[in-house]
Amino acid sequence: MIRLENVGMRYGRGPEVLRDITFELAPGGFQFVTGPSGAGKTSLMRLLFLGHRPSRGRVVAFGEDVSRMTRPRLAELRRKIGVVFQDFRLIDRLTARENVALPLKIAGASRSEIEGPVGEMLDWVGLGHRLDTPPPELSGGEKQRLAIARAVIIRPQLLLADEPTGSMDRDNERRVLRLFEALNGLGTSVVVATHDERVTRGVAQPCIAVEGGRLVRADRSSMADGHGADGREADGHGAA
Repeated sequence: MIRLENVGMRYGRGPEVLRDITFELAPGGFQFVTGPSGAGKTSLMRLLFLGHRPSRGRVVAFGEDVSRMTRPRLAELRRKIGVVFQDFRLIDRLTARENVALPLKIAGASRSEIEGPVGEMLDWVGLGHRLDTPPPELSGGEKQRLAIARAVIIRPQLLLADEPTGSMDRDNERRVLRLFEALNGLGTSVVVATHDERVTRGVAQPCIAVEGGRLVRADRSSMADGHGADGREADGHGAA
């Protein structure tokens, strides 16, 4: 689905924040990206979202070379990707229902094509009783689930979640991870970035670890050829 080949990335003329990153995300996969704060996880997620081009190396998304894409084509491919941001980016003046409906409205869906799916999606994330509640009146966990509902209402081929459980208690954290697993079971590829090793402990999904802008560990199932960015064989072990 997305392949990075010896990728480097910088902002403007600053130093590289990512260096020599190589890995492949297979269709239908579930991948954790781990590492301490400032390791480069968010920058890597921006590359996967096609929100930033690499400064060197190659990113291939949905079979196309990102460096050769026009802006309209990039925007078109981003419609295949749902994103859950750290700060939610919900619109406070809109209700929960209206926030989730927004991507469908932007895509030109009719009212009849919006009402049913939005209600079902909010039921799915456990917010069916909060349809008309604006984000400021929701708890942190409810806001996160609302952000997930908005990200997946368009049925993306790929879902990216950047620190989605950072402000949650353990129960809400488990609930959100179950939602991601259920979505993955329906065929959506999922990538979850987290600095909290507790999130991945005991979970069978493969992980890649980023530190200092470099990929320092990659489970075998996350790699195109079974080798890490530096050519060494990946360890092949799960997060546990």
